[in-house]
Amino acid sequence: MPIFEILTPMSVLLCFFGVFMGIIMGAIPGMTATMAIAIFLPLTYALDMIDSIGLLIGLYVGGISGGLVPAILLNIPGTPSSLCTTFDGYPMTQKGEAEKALKVGITASIIGGFFSLTVLYFFAPMLSSVAINFSAVEKFLIIVFALTVIASISKGSLLGGIFSGLLGMFISLIGTFTDNNQMRLVPPGFEDELVYGFALLPVLIGLFAIGQLLQEAEEGMKAAPHQRIDLQKGKDKNNKFSFKIFKNQKVNVIRSSLLGTFIGVLPGVGGSAASITAYSQTKNFSKNPEKLGTGEPEGVIASEASNNGLIGGALVPLLSLGIPGDSTTAILIGAFLLQGIQVGPLFITSNPDLWNGIVFALIIANIVMFILMFFSIKYFAKIVFIPKYVIFPIIVVACVVGSYAINNGVMFDVWTLLLFGLLGYIFPKIGVQIPSFLIGFILGAEAEKYFIDSLKGSGGDLSIFFTNGPIAIVLWVLILGSVIYAIMDSRKAKKADVY
Repeated sequence: MPIFEILTPMSVLLCFFGVFMGIIMGAIPGMTATMAIAIFLPLTYALDMIDSIGLLIGLYVGGISGGLVPAILLNIPGTPSSLCTTFDGYPMTQKGEAEKALKVGITASIIGGFFSLTVLYFFAPMLSSVAINFSAVEKFLIIVFALTVIASISKGSLLGGIFSGLLGMFISLIGTFTDNNQMRLVPPGFEDELVYGFALLPVLIGLFAIGQLLQEAEEGMKAAPHQRIDLQKGKDKNNKFSFKIFKNQKVNVIRSSLLGTFIGVLPGVGGSAASITAYSQTKNFSKNPEKLGTGEPEGVIASEASNNGLIGGALVPLLSLGIPGDSTTAILIGAFLLQGIQVGPLFITSNPDLWNGIVFALIIANIVMFILMFFSIKYFAKIVFIPKYVIFPIIVVACVVGSYAINNGVMFDVWTLLLFGLLGYIFPKIGVQIPSFLIGFILGAEAEKYFIDSLKGSGGDLSIFFTNGPIAIVLWVLILGSVIYAIMDSRKAKKADVY
């Protein structure tokens, strides 16, 4: 299908803008692709879905890719997925090869991005065609499975993660129960404001934008060091970037892209795990493993190919099962809900234009990311030195205005933003995991619906969750496997702490 029959010129322009802003926000230490999407989410409410997708996909790709700039120049990963980029990227900067390291990372990023896009294009419809036959029982069990996986892996605390997910589900139930139209869990005096519960958008922005800003403020927003980094010292040919670097890295880049995509498909594992896994495997198979960590392009390629490979992988469970794999895709699912579109097994067949729009937006976003960063990296490199005390007040104002405007001027949405911003600051300190909480909040209503539909279909017999067929049994095996893995991982971590 021709690309411009799906994407309008406005969609392409917004995708370009999204990549540009995503790179800027990803390049600022402390800001992530998740925060970038959360901040721009109110803007999508005024756009149609295709234009919204162009903007959000651009922010996603740009935000992940921009993280390599501070990782290489300052030894500070701009995003968690850029952690391993620092291992070899920063030593290359110290050797006067900063420009070479940045361009190696940018080139590896676009290869990883297109690899994962290919997997998404072929694998998501296949998975969706299987899931389309799922009953309410299987859909409920998939949500339970996603929560256990996310809970067990995100912070290594199964109980803490499950509690966080259940707390999110509990908060999502505040408001009117649609089966009997009765209000529930609503504090006295808030019946009018909470008739439909907390609005999704202020909750998202509060948790990921305001909460993060408060954490940064606690650490102190010192003026950035306005150091001058020479991207390329001298005229040594070895310091210059050349595509020949990738001639002997074909296996490395394919393996790292594959690992990133595979880990992205698993709910909750995250970009840092993808980066670490790919880097460790590169070291295992390297001809010169002792050189990794001293400024080798091989290490930068492994890290950046894997974390951009994560993008397409994370969209597979989102678009085929309706399960957000991480906090960023959780916000994307929020964007779909704001537009009244339900993602899940029927999404691809019911919304072919939107599905093609996502694929085309990913293609354009990756190409724009490469062109912008590869040819303008000298200018993007200056972003890391913009003081946070200049940027953060602008972000706070944008968040408040966006929350106020989302429902045409409802002041309670601003209070919701501030409340969940405060919770986003407090939750990590008391062990509540924000990604699990958010995914529980988003999927809570769905879990309740499928649970009730299952009981209605079985006449109230709870054994339906165990006797509904082989798919339900497989899902229970996966749930139990996830719980057992979490328990063993927890014991292993405790033993490591003892010794």
